[in-house]
Amino acid sequence: MLTTIQDIGRWGRQGEGIPVAGPMDAYSHRYANALVGNDEAAAALEITLIGPVLEASRDVTCAVTGARFEVSIDDRAVPLDRAFEVDTGRQIRFGVRGAGARSTLAVRAGFVVGSSYGSQSTSIISRIGPFGGRALRAGDELPVGQEPSRSRGLAADLGLSLPNGGARLRVVEGPHADMFDGSALAALYGSRYLVTPSSNRMGYRLDGPALRHRGPADILSDATPIGSLQVPASGQPILLMADRQTTGGYPKIATVIKADLPLAGQLAPGDWIEFQPVSRHEAVAALRQQLSQLEAGA
Repeated sequence: MLTTIQDIGRWGRQGEGIPVAGPMDAYSHRYANALVGNDEAAAALEITLIGPVLEASRDVTCAVTGARFEVSIDDRAVPLDRAFEVDTGRQIRFGVRGAGARSTLAVRAGFVVGSSYGSQSTSIISRIGPFGGRALRAGDELPVGQEPSRSRGLAADLGLSLPNGGARLRVVEGPHADMFDGSALAALYGSRYLVTPSSNRMGYRLDGPALRHRGPADILSDATPIGSLQVPASGQPILLMADRQTTGGYPKIATVIKADLPLAGQLAPGDWIEFQPVSRHEAVAALRQQLSQLEAGA
């Protein structure tokens, strides 16, 4: 089981070597919080591949978004992408997982856990965040806020369109594209890559046609934005995700656009990825459209 506490991320500290962390699927995180009336950045649970059993110590209002798990309260099924009530002593159970890899569970008023460097996000790689920067385990208690959250009547059924065995991700050309030979971009845009089992929240190691460098495969370390496609000497790209390091020494051939990062966050080992080039104008337009979807549902 891999369930962690995440808020929207530890932004603004990369210059100090502190990773961002935050949700792999930021859209579903914002959506779950909106459904229960929280601020979009409130701390919630990110549930990966296998879900937990959670018992309410008092009456709470919850919402589950993202991956399509079968979710029940004791033996009663509850809907996804809608707020629901959990009475004291009742248990939320996550059963069979359908599409997607990660769910967000938000609770009204948010989880109240200690902040590290201005964020409640868990960075497992760097051991920063709640519970010493580790995943949750049996017996952990999660305090819930007491103050009522703002009322917000968000429309249901605004959930992310989830991958079905794989996804096409849009990318813009990376800052080091000229370090690759002429066949590399053609291979990247014309091939299918598989997410390998050695992937995690830090990044996805991909398997597919090698992307050949013109010369050395190393650069002076520089910043590593989320969605960067780093390419080491092997030619097999690495898609950097939420727990990525703050800097890296491999050239970046492309970057997944922000609007498609939630979809990338829903991929699991064994899923495929195809990359589609778009312009920066198209990338901005796609993000505006995605953000307006939640705003229009409010």
